[in-house]
Amino acid sequence: MPKSRMRKKKVYSTAAGKNTASGESYEPSPTWVPIAAVVLIVLGIGWLTLFYLSGMAYPVAAWGYWNLAVGFSCMVGALLVLSKWR
Repeated sequence: MPKSRMRKKKVYSTAAGKNTASGESYEPSPTWVPIAAVVLIVLGIGWLTLFYLSGMAYPVAAWGYWNLAVGFSCMVGALLVLSKWR
Protein backbone atom coordinates (compact mmCIF):
# COMPACT_ATOMS: atom_id res chain seq x y z
CA MET A 1 0.00 0.00 0.00
CA PRO A 2 1.50 3.36 -0.94
CA LYS A 3 2.33 5.84 1.80
CA SER A 4 0.04 8.89 1.83
CA ARG A 5 1.47 12.33 1.42
CA MET A 6 1.55 14.43 4.56
CA ARG A 7 0.02 17.86 4.30
CA LYS A 8 2.11 20.79 5.35
CA LYS A 9 0.35 22.82 7.99
CA LYS A 10 0.49 26.58 7.93
CA VAL A 11 2.61 28.13 10.62
CA TYR A 12 0.74 30.81 12.51
CA SER A 13 2.82 33.37 14.34
CA THR A 14 2.36 36.89 15.56
CA ALA A 15 4.67 39.79 14.96
CA ALA A 16 7.65 39.83 17.30
CA GLY A 17 6.14 40.49 20.74
CA LYS A 18 2.98 42.19 19.47
CA ASN A 19 -0.61 41.17 19.89
CA THR A 20 -2.03 41.72 16.42
CA ALA A 21 -5.65 41.89 17.60
CA SER A 22 -5.29 44.81 19.99
CA GLY A 23 -1.85 46.19 19.15
CA GLU A 24 -0.62 45.87 22.72
CA SER A 25 2.92 44.81 23.47
CA TYR A 26 3.84 42.25 26.07
CA GLU A 27 6.16 44.43 28.08
CA PRO A 28 6.55 43.97 31.83
CA SER A 29 4.36 46.05 34.11
CA PRO A 30 5.65 49.19 35.77
CA THR A 31 6.84 48.73 39.35
CA TRP A 32 4.01 50.82 40.76
CA VAL A 33 1.35 48.22 39.85
CA PRO A 34 2.14 45.55 42.48
CA ILE A 35 3.09 48.20 45.03
CA ALA A 36 -0.23 50.02 44.61
CA ALA A 37 -2.13 46.72 44.82
CA VAL A 38 -0.44 45.70 48.07
CA VAL A 39 -1.01 49.17 49.56
CA LEU A 40 -4.72 49.04 48.67
CA ILE A 41 -5.12 45.53 50.12
CA VAL A 42 -3.38 46.48 53.37
CA LEU A 43 -5.37 49.74 53.59
CA GLY A 44 -8.68 47.92 53.04
CA ILE A 45 -7.97 45.19 55.56
CA GLY A 46 -6.64 47.72 58.06
CA TRP A 47 -9.72 49.93 57.63
CA LEU A 48 -12.09 47.01 58.22
CA THR A 49 -10.08 45.68 61.16
CA LEU A 50 -9.99 49.11 62.84
CA PHE A 51 -13.71 49.54 62.24
CA TYR A 52 -14.60 46.24 63.92
CA LEU A 53 -12.08 46.38 66.75
CA SER A 54 -13.05 49.94 67.71
CA GLY A 55 -16.69 48.98 68.16
CA MET A 56 -17.67 50.88 65.01
CA ALA A 57 -16.33 54.18 66.40
CA TYR A 58 -13.29 54.61 64.13
CA PRO A 59 -12.05 55.43 61.39
CA VAL A 60 -15.08 57.71 60.73
CA ALA A 61 -17.87 57.27 63.26
CA ALA A 62 -20.35 59.43 61.35
CA TRP A 63 -20.22 57.12 58.32
CA GLY A 64 -21.49 54.12 60.27
CA TYR A 65 -21.65 51.03 58.09
CA TRP A 66 -20.35 52.96 55.06
CA ASN A 67 -16.93 52.25 56.55
CA LEU A 68 -17.44 48.71 55.27
CA ALA A 69 -17.94 50.07 51.76
CA VAL A 70 -14.68 52.02 52.02
CA GLY A 71 -12.71 48.97 53.17
CA PHE A 72 -14.13 46.64 50.54
CA SER A 73 -13.75 49.30 47.84
CA CYS A 74 -10.04 49.47 48.58
CA MET A 75 -9.75 45.73 48.11
CA VAL A 76 -11.79 45.77 44.89
CA GLY A 77 -9.55 48.58 43.67
CA ALA A 78 -6.55 46.35 44.36
CA LEU A 79 -8.09 43.63 42.20
CA LEU A 80 -8.61 46.12 39.39
CA VAL A 81 -5.00 47.26 39.64
CA LEU A 82 -3.80 43.64 39.66
CA SER A 83 -5.70 43.00 36.44
CA LYS A 84 -3.15 45.29 34.73
CA TRP A 85 -0.18 43.29 36.07
CA ARG A 86 1.76 41.23 33.51
